[in-house]
Amino acid sequence: MNDRFTRFGGVRYAAVPLSLAALVGCRGEQPRRPNIIVMITDDHTAQAMSCYGSLLVETPNLDRLAREGMLFENCYVPNAISGPSRACILTGKYSHTNGFTDNSQTFDGDQQTFPKLLHEAGYQTAMIGKWHLNSDPQGFDFWSILIGQGEYYSPQFIENGERKVEKGYVTDIITDKAIDFLERRDPSRPFAMLYYHKAPHRNWMPAQRHLGINDDRVFPEPANLLDDYATRGRAAREQAMEIGRDMWPEWDLKLLGPEELSQSWELEESGDANRDDVKRANDRHAAIMQFQAAYNRMTPEEQARWNEAFAPRIAEWRRIKDKLSPEELVRWKYQQYMKDYCAVIKGVDENVGRLLDYLEQIGELDNTIIVYTSDQGFFLGEHGWFDKRFMYEECQRTPLLVRYPKVVAAGSRSRALAMNIDLAPTFVEMAGLGVPDDMQGRSLVPVLTSGGQAPDDWRTGVYYHYYEYPSWHSVKRHYGIRTADYKLIHFYNDVDEWELYDMQADPQEMHNVYDDPAYAAVRADLHRQLKALQQECGDKDPDERETEFFKGAATL
Repeated sequence: MNDRFTRFGGVRYAAVPLSLAALVGCRGEQPRRPNIIVMITDDHTAQAMSCYGSLLVETPNLDRLAREGMLFENCYVPNAISGPSRACILTGKYSHTNGFTDNSQTFDGDQQTFPKLLHEAGYQTAMIGKWHLNSDPQGFDFWSILIGQGEYYSPQFIENGERKVEKGYVTDIITDKAIDFLERRDPSRPFAMLYYHKAPHRNWMPAQRHLGINDDRVFPEPANLLDDYATRGRAAREQAMEIGRDMWPEWDLKLLGPEELSQSWELEESGDANRDDVKRANDRHAAIMQFQAAYNRMTPEEQARWNEAFAPRIAEWRRIKDKLSPEELVRWKYQQYMKDYCAVIKGVDENVGRLLDYLEQIGELDNTIIVYTSDQGFFLGEHGWFDKRFMYEECQRTPLLVRYPKVVAAGSRSRALAMNIDLAPTFVEMAGLGVPDDMQGRSLVPVLTSGGQAPDDWRTGVYYHYYEYPSWHSVKRHYGIRTADYKLIHFYNDVDEWELYDMQADPQEMHNVYDDPAYAAVRADLHRQLKALQQECGDKDPDERETEFFKGAATL
């Protein structure tokens, strides 16, 4: 066996696990295996967490995890889209290795995952919430998953194979199910629970108790909200995720009153399917019908409260919509977007607090490794965008908090280049098991136990590859490398464009310096590192790779 990591951390090793006694500092007694809870939200970016310095929303319970554990400043995803990112977390492998490169595919549940390894080792396992892998979970004693993206109100679950509708708000319901699983567990055995939220995924529908809580706020704008993409190419210009142009008033901003929601909307028929006006009308009608379906999941009492809360916004929109300049429209939409997104985050934070309080009540809080992360970051107006997919920092970077006081120093921070494929080997090692040699991530145990310091042989670059094009939001296929100081991106398929960013001088990625002679040596070195990293992680001929996604339709 080879227990050496490569310089880039692309190929896994066969690890000799750190003993549990060494991990928890036990002496002369049988160590207790830690419980594990993996908290994952959908599209929760670090810009909306006060422990990461956000001015948009307060997240006191997430801040507690950071205050009592470790905050990773530089955790990255290999593929910034929901299903593929979740597959990377489960398997500890890159998308091209685990086979789930885009949201249209079906995850091969027969393959090795960390919950299976823990289950085989005697852990009680549960998967609760948003699965989004188009297959039934495997390796779990109990599973209750949302169907597809799930719904915010009265969501439908598949629970151990049986479909059921649960009344209430999805974030609360997922926590109820998590607590119920913990109440029914065998207390003599450790547990591992995946606690996966739908929130704060589009279309950002707050809980009833949070309706209107941000109505009087004016949110700070990102400095590049009105970005003109001056130094970038087609990839940045041809996306379909601009707040001003691509955010639907009906679906995203909830600008439909009860009278409109009660109407019957039908798609327009036309012999010319390519007519732009027909497509625009049908897109709008589809968004309206989608929102109608979401609204109709509410009880009459919930609908009445919803109508009351959004009436002032709808009235303002009707009054000003024809008077706004393009720049004013972007700014107005941005404010409504932030009001809803941040209200949804409050529901997530409250429920994290509920679960922490319950663990403390039953005496399991300090016996449990608690990890909080998101399936990727998200644009909150940076570059004028919403959504994710790009290798740009706002969505390639994801939050990561780890609390386990037996080995993790309270209030510690790490600048190590971490990846979400590192979580699987971390959990396996901390459970006292051998890390399989085909896991491509690297266990974070040495970082967690050293106060955040990376070992000398730690990776110096992280790899990224996004495949889902042509599809929603029209983000072109691309791959690249992010080091501590630079980022190199190659957009390919129907374009051939390179971008290079100096992350120290230009952290907002506004100035592509790929063709700047002053960066010629840096560019050459990054190309060398990128090629070596692709070889290490086995992504051969990335420009030519095709996936099953391109044979079918994708999902939002």
